[in-house]
Amino acid sequence: MKRNSGDAWPEAIFKTLKDAGVRQVGYVADAGHKRLIELCLADKEMRAVVLSTEEEGIGLTAGAWLGGMRSALLMQSSGVGNCINALGTTRECRFPLLMLITMRGQKGEFNPWQVPMGQATPTVLEAMGVVVHEANSAEEIAPSVDAAARLAFGSYQAVAVLISQAVIGIKSFQEQAAR
Repeated sequence: MKRNSGDAWPEAIFKTLKDAGVRQVGYVADAGHKRLIELCLADKEMRAVVLSTEEEGIGLTAGAWLGGMRSALLMQSSGVGNCINALGTTRECRFPLLMLITMRGQKGEFNPWQVPMGQATPTVLEAMGVVVHEANSAEEIAPSVDAAARLAFGSYQAVAVLISQAVIGIKSFQEQAAR
């Protein structure tokens, strides 16, 4: 995967999550979040939970909150479509939901199947009452996650940080053929 400069952003997100008191992270395997997932798995004070599907993460975060724990959900933009019905839960039950979403379907995307949801992600989230913050450079990510965490946990609402494909890098057909 060809990455943009500023590859230290996963470490910055991890520190921001720790500073925000996040002790549980749900995730579906994602190359864009690979390093962040590794950091969460290695931390003895944090519980990293692999999910079968992104919508499970909505229930996981609700349960964590009810149990007195702060949680975050990591996913790719294609997973947002799997969460639509479950996002209604956050709106009606007023529990905090912090989502960190690596974007696909943006400039340079090689996979046409990623484009529709990648393009629709901000609009879909906003239609479901989610506050959307976009991070288009590595330097914007940690401050965006910090602001999103403060808003989510301080006001009991869903907040998503969309991490641009320009930051996580793009895949190429050559890389896919080599695998």
